[in-house]
Amino acid sequence: MNVKFIAIASSLVSLILLYPGITIAGDAQTVDSGDTAWMLISTALVMLMTPGLALFYGGMVRKKNVLGTIMQSFIALGVISILWVLYGYSLAFGPDIGHVIGSLDWVGLNSVGLLPNPDYSATIPHQTFMIYQMMFAAITPALITGAFAERFKFSAYILFLVLWSTLVYFPLAHWVWGVDGWLRNMGALDFAGGIVVHISSGVAALAAAIMVGKRRGHGVEPMPPHNLTMTLLGTALLWFGWFGFNGGSAVASGSTATSAFVVTHLASCAATIAWVTAEWVQRGKPTVLGAATGAVAGLATITPASGFVGPVSALVIGLVAGFVCYKAVNLKNKFGYDDSLDVVGVHGVGGVIGTLAVGLFASKDINPAGQNGLFFGNPSLLNIQLQAVIATIVFAFVMTYIILKVIDATTGLRVDAQAEFVGLDHSLHGESGYTQ
Repeated sequence: MNVKFIAIASSLVSLILLYPGITIAGDAQTVDSGDTAWMLISTALVMLMTPGLALFYGGMVRKKNVLGTIMQSFIALGVISILWVLYGYSLAFGPDIGHVIGSLDWVGLNSVGLLPNPDYSATIPHQTFMIYQMMFAAITPALITGAFAERFKFSAYILFLVLWSTLVYFPLAHWVWGVDGWLRNMGALDFAGGIVVHISSGVAALAAAIMVGKRRGHGVEPMPPHNLTMTLLGTALLWFGWFGFNGGSAVASGSTATSAFVVTHLASCAATIAWVTAEWVQRGKPTVLGAATGAVAGLATITPASGFVGPVSALVIGLVAGFVCYKAVNLKNKFGYDDSLDVVGVHGVGGVIGTLAVGLFASKDINPAGQNGLFFGNPSLLNIQLQAVIATIVFAFVMTYIILKVIDATTGLRVDAQAEFVGLDHSLHGESGYTQ
């Protein structure tokens, strides 16, 4: 009888624990299923951007380097995801230490569970917010690879991923997005990563291009993109994923996400038209590469402003991005650095334009949680945004330069002349992107 009673009681307890409407470890009613669904979808969209970037960059290099270039983006997803779980999320979003870095309280996702966190994820599980931010951390160093494409050692790159993410991205994310981060406390606004993602990667790309040096034969032999079809496919995946990148940064499936979604598309369209127009006027022909690059420039530029500006402002921001980023890319030869795939001109310059545009076009009518910009009666926000830009540029450049110096002194940064001549696919990976 006792055995029967125990069996029945055990069955009842099991049913209670497994029944989805009952929870033992907290108030499940605080989790909003709609917000959670949108954030999980957005996470998947942002994840797709990293292989999209791999194709975008892969099509722009020479055939002998296509796999080496793709690998640099793809491996970042694996390496950074592990770092993020082990300690990256804790440093970026954990309890504040001195307004500059998070503590190690959340190492290994300790205390990062399936219930909401009032600071970051009021209506979704904390782990949902964590993995969403993981995808941002993964794509940011992958963006930098375009600056040193076709000549960087793979072993040096793995070390760079670890050091740069730990010493640059994680602290910067805390400054801007972490509770009590000093730029956040100052009032700087970066809705989806203009400062944290695009300025940081663009400035790091400049430091890397200077440190690594030009590709052998640069400026002497032609180095055209080997597969623009691949590049355009990568652009499409990036554009598609960017709706999650910007729309998901609302951390809810409401009006702010909708507004960010709309302005993201409009700014990219405007930048595409502006870039193609500028190219057509200057060079006599509009190109597919120009259209693709213009689209990405518009996406990068609207990112910090996407949750704070309206549709007409987005069109203006996109048009400015298309023209200015086009001019910036063309200036690299004048300044004498070899930014292979135009990371500085697109992401660095675009991130600066977008971050300053917040100071001009932000409106509390669009997002009551934000601030008004200069054109809506608040000139002080532009000054705050400018300070944030300057601080990020200095920090990212200096730290990246130091990191590359250390790597160069240990493993070396670039492959030897023979390996570069043969191509990274064969010399580093023993593979070929094409059978013929």
